[in-house]
Amino acid sequence: MVVFAILAALMVIGAIGVVTLRQPVHAALSLVATLLTLAVAYIQLHAHFLAAIQVIVYAGAIMVLFLFVIMMLNLRGDEPPSRLGWIRPAAWIVGVAAAAGIAVTVFSDPRQALTAAELTGVFRGSGIEGVADQLFGRFVLSFQLVGVLLLTGIIGAVGLVQGKAAAMDRNVAVGGTRTSDGGR
Repeated sequence: MVVFAILAALMVIGAIGVVTLRQPVHAALSLVATLLTLAVAYIQLHAHFLAAIQVIVYAGAIMVLFLFVIMMLNLRGDEPPSRLGWIRPAAWIVGVAAAAGIAVTVFSDPRQALTAAELTGVFRGSGIEGVADQLFGRFVLSFQLVGVLLLTGIIGAVGLVQGKAAAMDRNVAVGGTRTSDGGR
């Protein structure tokens, strides 16, 4: 239980880093640390397949996509002044209130933690076959919709980059520093 508490604290710190860090690459690295800590928590629960999938799919493939999109967007720190200055304090207030509500709920619940026998019962059948049966059986539509959602996000990021590049080309053409033959 102590190991889980330490892992949970590390995951919360990593999640806070994802939200609060200003540099997108630093936030993505904080997300990687959070996902890897979750994989260690899966290992502590003897769910080795889920831990491997967590590292391979999320910390590996999905984070490569995130970093690819971050690099394509070429985000810089020069943000225009925000007209909605009240959103940041409101978000902090809502976040602190939500964390306090979760803490009150967790500490006021009289139920005890699960025993080893109960955990074994929960994870029985959680091997590759069980996950595949659930993923490609009952939840196949949800699985396909997640794929479409990821594809839509990538297409949107590429569209943003293409629009940004076209606007930059127009600005350079107006300034007269780039020639029509590519600067030759």
